This record gives sequence, structure tokens and C-alpha cells, in this order.
Amino acid sequence: MLPTARPVPAPTPETQPFFDAAAAGTLQIQRCTDCERPFFYPRPCCPFCASGALEWITTSGRGTLYSYTITHRAAPGFEADVPYAIAVVQLAEGPRMMCNIVGVENTPDNLVLGMDLTVTFEKRGDVTIPQFAPAELGGQR
Repeated sequence: MLPTARPVPAPTPETQPFFDAAAAGTLQIQRCTDCERPFFYPRPCCPFCASGALEWITTSGRGTLYSYTITHRAAPGFEADVPYAIAVVQLAEGPRMMCNIVGVENTPDNLVLGMDLTVTFEKRGDVTIPQFAPAELGGQR
């Protein structure tokens, strides 16, 4: 069976600024200007106070590994990548983000909870996807 192409997200009006920033090499998240709390994933109102007064902020691109699972049965388009990690990264700014860990063999010995990570980006079709790599590898900002 031939591998399929990796899926490409379809940006929405709420997520377009996130993908535009990723294409420019920065990781941006939203912050409420009323309660001043940052959050991820993009949405039209604050999940904490329901305010629609939101702004986009550029993150440091740093985070730590909060949780992960190693996938051995690939989703369509990821057949050549198994095993690969689906991870939750705690951003330095507070919110958690689901992503892939790249730049290291995805084994329990290499994926240590709490390890320092740096954002990196993968161009996929017309969209750029943020991912994270071990900080000692430098990542791409």
C-alpha cells in the first residue's frame, strides 16, 4: 500500500493569524485583554471570562514536555514516521499545546517529562505547522 500525503489543516478565520505567524517563523497564541490570561487553541472568545477582547502575542517558543504517547499505528500520511510522538507541550507562557516532537528518536528514554523544548516549523502544503524539538538541538525560530 502506498503512503498517503500528510494531512494539511484548513485555516479558519480564528486560526488564520496562528498559521500566518507560523509561516513567518513565530509561535503566536491569543491573550484576553480583559483578564490578561493567555490561551491556546485559537477561538473567538476567552475561555476564562468569555470576553471577545483578544490579542495575538508572540511566545518565546520555549516549552516543556508535559505528556506524550508514542504511536506505532500510523494515521494516514504518517506511515513513514512510525513510531512518532503525539505530545502535549506546556508553553513557557502557560497554555498547553498538542504537537509532535521532532529531532530525536521517539522512545521513552529520549522523551523525558519536563524536558526543555523549542519550537520548530514544518511546511506542509500551503500551511506551516509548529512542532517542538529538544532545546539542546536549538529548534528553528
